[in-house]
Order: sequence, then C-alpha cells, then structure tokens
Amino acid sequence: MPQHAQNTRVCRDCDGFPVVAITTGTRHQDGTRVTLRVTCPACQGTGHAHPERKQEVSI
Repeated sequence: MPQHAQNTRVCRDCDGFPVVAITTGTRHQDGTRVTLRVTCPACQGTGHAHPERKQEVSI
C-alpha cells in the first residue's frame, strides 16, 4: 500500500533526522561506547522547517 507524502516541511539542513548519536571512540568501564547526542542547530531538534519570511523591500 502506498504511503502519502507528509504535509509538514522537512528541515533542509538535517533532512528530517534532527538528533544523531556520535561515538567518541572511548569506552565505559562495562565496555559500552561513549556517545554524544547532537541536535540540528537549524531546527533545534524538531526536524521541521519553519516557513521562511519574505524580505520586505522599501521603495
């Protein structure tokens, strides 16, 4: 069954993936990796784009 296109605009910087986990390369005492959660600075972690404002031109 086909899926419908979403109605909200996706952030152009993160392409809808606003939060990522980055491995630092080091490990905890139990052997798991240390990770950092980083959010998209453009959409502040929402994944949606805000409508752009039109620039007003005065004549």
